[in-house]
Amino acid sequence: MRDKGGEGEDDGDALSKSERDQSWIPKRFKKRVCTTFVEESSSSLNNGQQCQCGSVRNAHSSVALGDYFSTAIVNHWNSAQHSSEYPTDAFGELQFAGASKRHSYFLRLSSDTPPDAAYNLITKHWRLPAPNLVVSVVGGEAGTKMKTWVREVLRQGLVKASQGTGAWIITTGLREGVGRCVGEAVRDHATAASSVSLTKVVALGIAPWGMVLNRDELVNPKGSFPAKYHVSDMSEDSCYLDNNYQAFLLVDDGSVKHRGREMGFRAKLEEYISRQRTGIWGSGSIDIPVLCMLISGEASMLERVDLSLKNSIPWLVLAGSGGGADFLSDVLETCSSAPVVQSSSEADGEAFPSVDLKERMTERVKRYFPSETEMDKLVERALSIYQNRHLITIYHGEQEGPNEFDRVLLKALVAASKQRVGIHVNPYNDELKLAVAWNRVDIAKSELFNGDIHWKYEDLEESMTDALINDKPQFVRLFTENGLSILKYLTYGRLENLYRSVGDGTLLYQLLQRFLVERLGTTPPVPILPETGLTVGEDTHRRGPDAEISLFEVSGVLELLMGDICQPFYYDALDLKPQVSRRKALKSIRELLRGDCEYRQTPCLLPWASLFIWAVLQNRSEMSTYFWEMTREPVLSALSGCKILRELSKLEDETETKLSMKDLAQKFENLAHGIFSSCYRSNESRSFTLLIRKSTIWSGTTCLQMGMGADARLFFSHDGVQSLLSQIWWGDMKRSTEVWKLMVTFFCPVLCYTDLISFRSLMDQRLEEEEEVKPNTDCPGPDYAVYGTTVFSFSDIKNIESDGQDVDSPTATIKGIPHRPPTRPFIVSRWRQFWFAPITSFLGNVVMYFLFLLLFAYVLLVDFLPPPPDGPACTECVLYFWVFTIVCEEIRETFFMGTMTWRQSMRAYIQDVWNKCDLTAIMLFIAGVICRMFDVTFEFGRDLMCIDYMVFTLRLIHIFTIHKQLGPKIIMLGKMMKDVFFFLFFLWVWLVAYGVANQALVYSYDTNLDRIFRRVFYRPYLHIFGQIPVEEIDVGVGWDVECTDNMTLIHEGAEPCRTEFSNWLVVILLVIYLLVTNIVLINLLIAMFSYTFSEVQANSDIYWKFQRYNLIVLYHSRPSLAPPFIILSHLNLFIKRIIRKVPSIKIHHFVLQLRGKAANRLITWETIQKEDFLTSQSKIQKSSDSERLKRMSVKVDDVLKHVTESRDIDHRLRALETQMEYCSNTLNWIAETLEQSSVFKPTRPPPQLKDTFSSSPSST
Repeated sequence: MRDKGGEGEDDGDALSKSERDQSWIPKRFKKRVCTTFVEESSSSLNNGQQCQCGSVRNAHSSVALGDYFSTAIVNHWNSAQHSSEYPTDAFGELQFAGASKRHSYFLRLSSDTPPDAAYNLITKHWRLPAPNLVVSVVGGEAGTKMKTWVREVLRQGLVKASQGTGAWIITTGLREGVGRCVGEAVRDHATAASSVSLTKVVALGIAPWGMVLNRDELVNPKGSFPAKYHVSDMSEDSCYLDNNYQAFLLVDDGSVKHRGREMGFRAKLEEYISRQRTGIWGSGSIDIPVLCMLISGEASMLERVDLSLKNSIPWLVLAGSGGGADFLSDVLETCSSAPVVQSSSEADGEAFPSVDLKERMTERVKRYFPSETEMDKLVERALSIYQNRHLITIYHGEQEGPNEFDRVLLKALVAASKQRVGIHVNPYNDELKLAVAWNRVDIAKSELFNGDIHWKYEDLEESMTDALINDKPQFVRLFTENGLSILKYLTYGRLENLYRSVGDGTLLYQLLQRFLVERLGTTPPVPILPETGLTVGEDTHRRGPDAEISLFEVSGVLELLMGDICQPFYYDALDLKPQVSRRKALKSIRELLRGDCEYRQTPCLLPWASLFIWAVLQNRSEMSTYFWEMTREPVLSALSGCKILRELSKLEDETETKLSMKDLAQKFENLAHGIFSSCYRSNESRSFTLLIRKSTIWSGTTCLQMGMGADARLFFSHDGVQSLLSQIWWGDMKRSTEVWKLMVTFFCPVLCYTDLISFRSLMDQRLEEEEEVKPNTDCPGPDYAVYGTTVFSFSDIKNIESDGQDVDSPTATIKGIPHRPPTRPFIVSRWRQFWFAPITSFLGNVVMYFLFLLLFAYVLLVDFLPPPPDGPACTECVLYFWVFTIVCEEIRETFFMGTMTWRQSMRAYIQDVWNKCDLTAIMLFIAGVICRMFDVTFEFGRDLMCIDYMVFTLRLIHIFTIHKQLGPKIIMLGKMMKDVFFFLFFLWVWLVAYGVANQALVYSYDTNLDRIFRRVFYRPYLHIFGQIPVEEIDVGVGWDVECTDNMTLIHEGAEPCRTEFSNWLVVILLVIYLLVTNIVLINLLIAMFSYTFSEVQANSDIYWKFQRYNLIVLYHSRPSLAPPFIILSHLNLFIKRIIRKVPSIKIHHFVLQLRGKAANRLITWETIQKEDFLTSQSKIQKSSDSERLKRMSVKVDDVLKHVTESRDIDHRLRALETQMEYCSNTLNWIAETLEQSSVFKPTRPPPQLKDTFSSSPSST
């Protein structure tokens, strides 16, 4: 029934969308209507006017009443025979009047509905999370008084355990008995628990449609979105739906007011769910465990128990709750010793109960159900239940309490599963899989990994996949610590499967699909409609194995995120060359995936790094942190994770996910900073080598390159990084050298041979190395020099040798890089030491650039001659040549640096803002030169040259980023320019609004566009700075300008006269405009500038240290000579590279290639520093107050557990004492009987009971 109160019209679109989404439901789901009136003979209501279905005669249709023949011959009403199916008329969303705004889902469906259709509706259309456990609570009908301890078991035990496991709790969903208790418990836990820390419990109500009160409010053939449902009395138990349930399945068999009619469908649904897999998209290692829980219950409940047991569904019986639960607990505990006789006459080999067992069963049935008439059926059903007693667990909740109820559930399911495992199967596998499915690592540690069980690799393999896909890092850590070899586990095929398990709502899935579409050359797969029951993943499987996600798509995603910092990932596994073009790579991979794909069976070469990338791409914090701990090269790995996450955050649309990505990226940057700090404190020179070491894991990149790509300002602000950069910046000169000495030597190079500039001598370097080696006893000897020196110059990087080099040879080392001693004469070597230092190249470029600007200004102001043949002048030709050398240097920087392809080089060049500035300046200069050569465009060319001079002058800003005080100010300037653009937007709105209105009010007619433009835009802009022509705006002030009202003259260009009619409004608008612009907007801009300034100023040192890296790299790779003399260096490079084929020394920026033992020693040292850092962090964390409270809480829980166990032991001792007393009384009775009997005469007197406590008083 449609909501009577109605919804607002503004919700019409949402409602129509919901109706379209669920319009298919009546086609799939049916209701049942009684079509044969069968008179209720035992009822005298209305003189036999009631049908056995529960409805009165008037409620039946004419078809049901007209079938007199059927009515005459039928004695018992049957749903299948006497009711028919029709499209359901009650479905949609349910809103409880007076309750919260949260809506529940509901559906009226036939009792014969296939359970798979209902399950798909719940999980795929209603989007309720798939369960890791299903607990179906049975019994506790209306009228049954719920005991206090039963309520506590449901509240503190069942619901609390279900929160930790992600369970479904199934009841009738009505406000009576167990259904009401479960609903209240779910409500209380949902209110108190954190939505982030605990899994949400899904309470599902499956009730008979005919028992629901006010069910007419739910009826609407088109669906209700939502239906308003009223509950009249919420204090008393009643058959109203409970508002604490998320969904309701209202089972309809055509009857009314008959209980238990939903049990058949409910049993079928439970059996179907038990055959589905746990985890995301059914990716878990086990089927969904289903457990039925019996509380109290009438005699009819035995049929329900027997039906589920035959489907191998385990049961947990609450002994002491009354009714059927007490009956089953008594039968199973007292009759367990009765034999079961195997029939030899029956071919099927069925087991039949002994006569003694049947008599005991009959006696107990009569004791617990004395009012039942069909005793024989109850006995047979009880015997059938007894035969499946291995599936039943008895729980004495009154004695054991609700604590650790999740362990009770686990043991009940494991006890049932152990009966079905094979001989060669580890009997603990099911218990492990359940613990993984519920994410209960504490149970796994205490029960399964306590040292008593020997786990093999095969036992942990499937559970490891489950833990990875479903984000359970604690289990991943537990498995790897207990026998699972990650090298054996992770193959390239399994890695692809992990990427295929990514949820379709994530950013990673969208990126993978984008590259999959590129490889397939088709459109992405369209999601299947809900009624088909297929997912996108299933549709992908149907299209063939080559349509699945492969490592090629993963490589494409990583290339998108990492840029050109790294070479493509996984190309070696796919047999692709790193420098291959994209088109050839696509062609090769298509051919490869159409074949056998043998690479998928190959173990992954870098398993921990691959899993780290997989976890980072999914923004899994704890999982990625653990994998990072296991990877080699922890500093670079942390920076790589930071880079990936920050690039992902730029593509993510959801704010919460974006923030979590940024937080995790900052966490990895902090880890990189912390570990490098530990390395720097341990050994300065090794830490320098660590920064420039070429990685074998991260495709040939270095820590410096990755840190720059990840925008890791905190990492670059570290003293160790800055010390390395400073030493590279100064080369072989001492850092204490004053700048004026460099300037003097630059103009008089002969001074470099004097003592004006201090150079580091070879002996000084050796003495410093010896001083640094002495305290480091962990690596004595010449091996330390392989990676234990500090870098001063990279001019001899090509001389680095692998581990095969003779470390004992007399090779001199400058700090950081071992190289051959200089063989050149002193004059040549000192010349190279001065001119090859990056700071010398920088100063030369600065001086020459100032000269270039002076020459450019002189040409524009003094010597800019007319077009040929009069011009250009000689100075202008020199300027042309100078710019030509600048262009040559830009080409060299773009295409002849590094090993990137020309496309990658162009992309990297364009990404830099200052390169864009250079490109703009060069293009403007070329255009200006071309235009100035012709008379027609001479003035335009001059204008372009003037603008180009401004661009070249602004280029000076980049040069001064190296300055410690000016560098942060330049960053402030750039950020403030962004603020200005926002300010200009608001200013433009007010300026246009005021300018147009003011012009229209002052001048009623004016057709001069130039005058209109100036008065609409330019004049209001000048108003901001106080230039207000009052005599023109205010008609009260005299204006001595000749004007006219003649439209013809105005059209010819004459000045129009002012309009006096609305001049008062012009003044008011001027006041408002000045108030908004000069006070509001200007102060807003000042506030924005102040915030930007304070933000940058607080981190000015970090900003400056970060930005100077690019400048140092730039001038380290530049030739020593500056333009225009740089053309000589270019000619020298051309001869060496093209003609003589001499390899480039500086082709790799700050890259040190280590191999063999040298690389292994550095990795081992870095790993040790990582472990020390993590240990120190762990100690700090354990010493915190929160951790102390956690440990205290664990100890208190252990004490409570031991107390509970002692109570259990006390209970057992009391029971044993009772049995001993009974045995003693029985023996006494036997002895007395025999003594009084005259059958035989005893040979000796009966034994006497010795009082063991008789000696105690005497002893005292």
